[in-house]
Amino acid sequence: MREEFSRFMLSYKFGMDEITTKVRILQEEFRTVHVYNPIEHVSARLKTPESVLEKVRRKGCEPTFERIREQITDIAGVRVTCSFVSDAYRVFDLLTGQRDIDVVAVKDYIRDPKPNGYRSLHAIVEVPVFLSDGPTPVPVEVQFRTIAMDFWASLEHKIYYKYDKHVPDALLVSLREAATTAAKLDEDMERLHREIHGDDRQQPALEPSPGGLELSERVVAQLIQQRAAARGR
Repeated sequence: MREEFSRFMLSYKFGMDEITTKVRILQEEFRTVHVYNPIEHVSARLKTPESVLEKVRRKGCEPTFERIREQITDIAGVRVTCSFVSDAYRVFDLLTGQRDIDVVAVKDYIRDPKPNGYRSLHAIVEVPVFLSDGPTPVPVEVQFRTIAMDFWASLEHKIYYKYDKHVPDALLVSLREAATTAAKLDEDMERLHREIHGDDRQQPALEPSPGGLELSERVVAQLIQQRAAARGR
């Protein structure tokens, strides 16, 4: 049983790593090729075996791997922090549009915030993990949020931890007000960005990025000459 459970958890780690790699590839492409990068940073976390078993007990889930996979969908999680609200939806579209990604469920807490003010775009996706006995579809929870949303959620988590989930009513009211303020900040910052830069997010980079992968004018000229020569043949 120990070996089977270790293998079960390992598949989630690999699924989490697959999604993280996909997002980092997008991030690196935007950073290197485009003038605008919508992804600020990416983080990931895997529940401990103890926390998985505790959630199994709390939810009354049948303790089989099949039922755990069906009912507990946040064992592996990836968080994508973006610059603006529209970027969160854009990165969601880019990730879920990949052919080996299946979307299982979406909960849009940006358009429909939780009562406590929490805002984020949640998606449960399945990604194939290729193990020695063949591919295994692994569910991963991916959260897309802005910097302001992430800051608020981090603060809320610390407050709930400090008060062992019994937060005073006055603090809960302040948290909801802070969530409204964060949402207004997101709205104002996106409006300012559009007023200053326009919709520059689809344009290629005008200058080489400092990633070490930029092409010099000499290399570009050589590529053009080689393509012309190939067409001539």
